[in-house]
Amino acid sequence: MVSASNHPPLSIKTDRLILRRWQAQDLEPFAALNSDPEVMRFFPGLQDREQSAALIERTEQSFSQNGFGLWAVEEQSSGEFIGFVGLASPKFEAHFTPCVEVGWRLAKKFWGKGYAQEAARAALQDGFERVGLKEIVSFTATLNLPSIKVMERLQMTRDPAEDFAHPNLAADSPLSRHVLYRLQRPA
Repeated sequence: MVSASNHPPLSIKTDRLILRRWQAQDLEPFAALNSDPEVMRFFPGLQDREQSAALIERTEQSFSQNGFGLWAVEEQSSGEFIGFVGLASPKFEAHFTPCVEVGWRLAKKFWGKGYAQEAARAALQDGFERVGLKEIVSFTATLNLPSIKVMERLQMTRDPAEDFAHPNLAADSPLSRHVLYRLQRPA
């Protein structure tokens, strides 16, 4: 149960971005992002409009139930929806679960601007300071070098002995092997 003092803010601002709760007008650009083969190349498949809407619904439920979730992110200068960044609790079982992960998914036109790192830093800070988490993890397929670079820029650390085969993927899938990065709450 989320205490009154633990309720998520309506938004978090960074230098260039606004992390905010989801709005009805986010569905169309979010569905377009989730159906882009290049954006989804490190995921098992594309997601359609219904799956995108269901993800928005689940993340809004997470904000209500857990006090954290995946924020819709918009660029301050344009007001344009760019994707999501935030915290989630993985639903599969692995050696490191239960846990809270930081994750991101941005539309291709916003890649290479440092937005994932900027928004993830804000989500991590919120997770440690307001939510009170002691540790936040992040994981991705070993092939996803762009996201691995973001994890390293966030000062997250990896122990190769903790790499794992994702239990929701076929063992022979090129995406099965995953790296696990961890970040402890600052002292």
